[in-house]
Amino acid sequence: MNDADEKQLQKNRELCRQFLELSPKIRYVGLMNNFGRTISGKLRKDVVPLFSPDEARDENFLEATRNQLRKKFEEAIGKTKFTITENEKVKIVTIPISRGFFYITLEKDAENQEILKIIESIKMHGDPSLIN
Repeated sequence: MNDADEKQLQKNRELCRQFLELSPKIRYVGLMNNFGRTISGKLRKDVVPLFSPDEARDENFLEATRNQLRKKFEEAIGKTKFTITENEKVKIVTIPISRGFFYITLEKDAENQEILKIIESIKMHGDPSLIN
């Protein structure tokens, strides 16, 4: 890995760490590429992952595929700003960016207003070169 790649990796890790600190309701923040591969990610300390590594890989691929499929409809309905998926055990937010998407999991009791504040904070304070 060259110095530029190492610097970008550190920058991505720091971004995930900063976003994780936005709320105690955030379980995980990941930066994924357009194929669902993890570029960088940070799990909150003492949080037990709900997915096995294989399930996480499949979930990220699924979200990447959904993001790519949504792009086909942008001309008709506009760009996707974010998605929120509510499951029985966790809430999942995706935020499309220029080279992939942020994948964020939150505790199931995270309130929608708090989630919207988190999304806006990420869009405002994230790396401007990343955000759509």
